[in-house]
Amino acid sequence: MGETVAVIDYGMGNLHSVESALQHVGAQKVIVTHDADLIRSADRVVFPGVGAIRDCMSEIRRLHCDALLDTALREQHKPVLAICVGMQALMQRSEENGGVDCLGLLDGEVRHFGSPLADHDGSRLKVPHMGWNRVHQERPHPLWQNIADGERFYFVHSYYVHASDRSLLAGSLDYGVKADAALASDNLFAVQFHPEKSHRAGLQLLSNFLDWNGTC
Repeated sequence: MGETVAVIDYGMGNLHSVESALQHVGAQKVIVTHDADLIRSADRVVFPGVGAIRDCMSEIRRLHCDALLDTALREQHKPVLAICVGMQALMQRSEENGGVDCLGLLDGEVRHFGSPLADHDGSRLKVPHMGWNRVHQERPHPLWQNIADGERFYFVHSYYVHASDRSLLAGSLDYGVKADAALASDNLFAVQFHPEKSHRAGLQLLSNFLDWNGTC
């Protein structure tokens, strides 16, 4: 199960927790790399991200990871999982850092939660959104297999995704606003939460990713 998984490394964040989680659920070989040949030869790709979007986009483009990701998605049609800022980077634009152009692989934008931010009962919510929150499954998908609707996942983010094409929505979260927690398009599945930090449910999602053939 799992064959070779390439975790795209563009120098932003500790990727070894993703590597360890993939190995834990049965990946035969996990490579953390930005080497073009290794990424192109992998059977599936993980596109993570942590940090400010401007810095992330700068490194993604400097290391040509944008072209590698586009090749994996559109030419090779291999299963791709984007995580956290990796998900945000797929959109057209982010409000972070005064406004940053992203990869534009998915239509939509990344918005700030706002300040002050309040829950539905009027209680104050902190930004960044940090901790456990329920993810509501908006439609069936192979990566939701054996994961209950409303299961809790671990989040760390101050900005949230809003896809223009609402047919992409696979999961949502409520945190003062209703935000996109997961998007799915053909061989791409993108999540705002950190499956590698989400205990049983997160490990199940990663295990599902290893079994996924890239079709919905």
